[in-house]
Amino acid sequence: MDKISVVIHTYNAEKHLTTVLESVRDFDEILICDMHSTDKTIDIAQQYGARIIYHENVGYADPARTFAIQSAKYEWVLMIDADEIVPPALKEYLYELIGKPACPAGIRIPLRNYFMGRFMRCTYPNYVVRFFRREGTAWPPTVHSQPVVNGDVYTIPANRKDLAFIHLANDSVDTFVRKMSIYTGFEVKRRKDSRYNYFSLLNETVFRFFKFFILKGAILDGKPGLVYAGLLSIYKYVTIAKVWEAKYTYQDVDNDARKTGSLL
Repeated sequence: MDKISVVIHTYNAEKHLTTVLESVRDFDEILICDMHSTDKTIDIAQQYGARIIYHENVGYADPARTFAIQSAKYEWVLMIDADEIVPPALKEYLYELIGKPACPAGIRIPLRNYFMGRFMRCTYPNYVVRFFRREGTAWPPTVHSQPVVNGDVYTIPANRKDLAFIHLANDSVDTFVRKMSIYTGFEVKRRKDSRYNYFSLLNETVFRFFKFFILKGAILDGKPGLVYAGLLSIYKYVTIAKVWEAKYTYQDVDNDARKTGSLL
């Protein structure tokens, strides 16, 4: 029977790691790619017999993902975060799938997100490509990227909620704001060549709120839905503002320096 390696990226992930490892303990390999944790992450991983490799801590997981994929022992790789549970039905589904002759090279898996204690239907199914053949798969090093898979990628139907990852983070407003400060900084590197005008700032921010609150149904999630949609629109606003800052602040400093003759 074909075997599956579970790959988990960690940095100070002790909060949810025991629960996560319990959900994957029956897979053929557990590979932890750690960014030099200082809490009990490694101790917990060792209790579950995980193989541990290390990668430089660059602030987010994506630059380490290709390295971890190629370090896996088996042909099939299931990539999860250290706060995601793999339901038993998904495990059975994946093993059954790779036993078929026409198995696709990758699988898009739905993700159940929670915020302020509520399941956020406005983000579901929030598909992520996390199951794929090791060979021929590469992961771009940019934040919130998805892997490039050599072959067909199948999408699990959204109505199969029993196959969805369960995201344990259940972010609070405070957590979201702290993550936003970090991730919007990374977004600037990816969007440095993008052109945003005044209309873009207002239009993209307002449309993002409308998209999640109305079109995707956050309005049905009560106050948590309203807050979540608002925070997502603020995320977009801050991203564009930081792109502007990166372009124009240094441009103005450079111009002023030239005027005063301080640049050769």
